[in-house]
Amino acid sequence: MDAQDLKHYLADAPPSVVRLEIEAHFDPLSDKQKRYAHFISRASFEGTRVVLRQISPESEPIFDFILALHKSSGGDWKGLQSKAGVSDEDLDHFFHYAAQFLGNNGNYKSFGDSKFIPRCPESVFAALAATSPEAQRFYLATAGGIFSADKPSLLHLGYPDQGHMTTYYPNSPDITQPEIGAVSAWMEKKGLLPENTRLVKSDANTFEILIASSGATIPIDGGDVGKEIEFKVDDGVLAGKVLKLVYGDYSKEMAAVAANTKRAAENGDNENQQKMYNAYTKSFSDGSLLAFKDSQRFWIRDKGPMNIGFIETYRDPAGIRGEWEGFAAVVNLERTRAFGALVDAAPSLIPLLPWNKDFEKDKFLSPDFTSLEVLTFAGSGVPAGINIPNYDDIRQTEGFKNVSLGNVLSAKAPNEKIPFIHEKDLEVFQKYRDSAFEVQVGLHELTGHGCGKLLQETSPGVFNFDKASPPISPLTNKPVTTWYKAGQTWGSVFGSVAGAYEGK
Repeated sequence: MDAQDLKHYLADAPPSVVRLEIEAHFDPLSDKQKRYAHFISRASFEGTRVVLRQISPESEPIFDFILALHKSSGGDWKGLQSKAGVSDEDLDHFFHYAAQFLGNNGNYKSFGDSKFIPRCPESVFAALAATSPEAQRFYLATAGGIFSADKPSLLHLGYPDQGHMTTYYPNSPDITQPEIGAVSAWMEKKGLLPENTRLVKSDANTFEILIASSGATIPIDGGDVGKEIEFKVDDGVLAGKVLKLVYGDYSKEMAAVAANTKRAAENGDNENQQKMYNAYTKSFSDGSLLAFKDSQRFWIRDKGPMNIGFIETYRDPAGIRGEWEGFAAVVNLERTRAFGALVDAAPSLIPLLPWNKDFEKDKFLSPDFTSLEVLTFAGSGVPAGINIPNYDDIRQTEGFKNVSLGNVLSAKAPNEKIPFIHEKDLEVFQKYRDSAFEVQVGLHELTGHGCGKLLQETSPGVFNFDKASPPISPLTNKPVTTWYKAGQTWGSVFGSVAGAYEGK
């Protein structure tokens, strides 16, 4: 691609870097609560390399290259700059790229899924790398991935058979969308949840489902679908093919995560927190997403604002495999009281939505709606609000939790430029934007995620609505004709568009 075409892929200059204020909310915690938050934070960050590997092959060596340069500089970047013989402007371009990379935990934007490349020539990075043998080794390991832009399709995440970048299907350039879809359908039918998996087409007749776990062999009591690990498919796209379950994906990272979730359980304030983090430990040790679902059940009941695991499915082009994230936060009691009032008002707000009660939960499960101040958020990006768990069978029948991340909402970059607002309106905009955004996030999580009913066949032949007299669609004014079949989820049905559609 020529320079003109690449201008939209250049790293931000400068990137937006803001402080998340937390001290006033963290200091009042007891020592035990601080240890609890510490071990959850450690567990979250132990998954950093998982995120890097989930984005691009070069992301992990770029990460190590940046850290190696920082280490070799000893804080004397001017000295390293002189040794490398690069200009002030070029060093700034390196800093801008490094900051944006670390903020996204990879070299593709967490919001937009497009690659970003440095604004300086490749020779600048080569010169910086040459100042340290360790940095040089990691730089060479990127295999040119920092600057490569010769294939426009690789500038975006997506399906491999469309030429896009993805590491959810590693070493499988010839795997096709129909094959990915067929494996997903098989997993759904088998009852094997996909969030902590990757898929490899190891040869023309064999697909390996990689399961994240510290153990490299099937758990002694069996996995989520029993003790069998090899399956031959008899029909459809996969007729005659073999599917293998392979445990131990990200084994080193999962072992470190599990060690810290175990310590978190030991420092929990109550039995609920202890059971929650023991369930996490089992999930990350054994690769069990059934254990992870148990952790989410405990999480709903817990007042402590922490969560960790393979959560959101935005980065997988098929929209079903989860990206690693983990967070620890502290409750903002004042804002939480305000959100409590919003929850209390939900019964009067829900009837105002543009559909009838057939599309609402049979019984509105009043959620825990908490305003949090982020202490740790490990992943590829920090959202403004969260509604989880993402398992609709839990959300529909057991409950869910809304959280608003207060210090993310209020964080502002110095000298931030405000586009699209006339100068005469700036004062009013700046006065009300934080509170308005907070209301927007609150309503999005509460009424957007929290109150709708998924029409579904909950088990073979069992429906959560009257199938003989289906609800009338507000779009067609006719009875609905489709619904979720047993085992289907939002992600498995809507695939790559699930995240974008869900976010609106």
